[in-house]
Amino acid sequence: MNPLFPMQRDQRWLIGVRQVLLHMCITVLAIAIAFSLPAAAQYILYEWWPRVAHDANLLIATEVGLAAALVLLFNISHLAWQDRQKVRAADLAALAYARQQNNWLARWRERRLVKRLPAARDAFIFTLTGFDTFADETSLLRDPLKTAYEIRVMLLNPYARSAEARVNSLPQEITLHSFSREVRASIDYLASLRTMGKKVTLKFYDQQPFWKVVVLGDHVWVQYCHSGFEVKHEPEYVFALNRDHPRRGFFVPFYMYVLEQWGDPRHPEYDFDTGELVCRDRLGKEVKRVGFGAGDGRESPVLLTPQTA
Repeated sequence: MNPLFPMQRDQRWLIGVRQVLLHMCITVLAIAIAFSLPAAAQYILYEWWPRVAHDANLLIATEVGLAAALVLLFNISHLAWQDRQKVRAADLAALAYARQQNNWLARWRERRLVKRLPAARDAFIFTLTGFDTFADETSLLRDPLKTAYEIRVMLLNPYARSAEARVNSLPQEITLHSFSREVRASIDYLASLRTMGKKVTLKFYDQQPFWKVVVLGDHVWVQYCHSGFEVKHEPEYVFALNRDHPRRGFFVPFYMYVLEQWGDPRHPEYDFDTGELVCRDRLGKEVKRVGFGAGDGRESPVLLTPQTA
């Protein structure tokens, strides 16, 4: 069983049946080839080769065909060796999936990947607006979040200077108003999850983002936030926790990156009941509350330190 894809019992049963059928087909094919070898050798030695010996054109055609077959065989062997090296590298990095384009085929493959995964108890999302990640009805993680119990989300504060700089680097059809509207849609969707009994925590950060990271169970989705380009059009990589060798792969580094961002006291927590941002010190003690977007939020973030008596 692939440690990158922990499967449920019914999935293991189907894969076991498929492996048995595959082994049966290979065995039947090997037996058929073994029984056909004597007849093939007899045909080549006693019927085909005498014709070739007396026909120059047939000899040339046979030589060309044999040379083409050998070239094809060597090329296939070379490609197989290269693919084997790539598979080893991907396995060492714990790369479970990667896509470059955001077309319907890539989305279909990614949805198949999500369906193969067992239901995750926890979800960790570090993104910009969250709209394309879970708020949009066609987003990939909208349904998996409904089965998760604890959901922690970090979004870019739409009232921060970094959000304005980010929007200014994007195409003209993307405005600060549309950016804020997407953030509001994400907040509303998270609020609806709270009404379903989910434990939802939302924080906002003010720095320019480098990564979009989504942790769902033992898998992490990663995209780099290039300046001037929408994240949804960037290549996406999915890394999985290697249960047999946890130190291998990029799951743990990206997971630790998200944990560090989450534990940073500069990032205020959103209060769904009051619509305020709750600022805390490094000990987790509440320091102050500010309205979401109060003062237009253009001031730089301030490090919060424990207040002394």
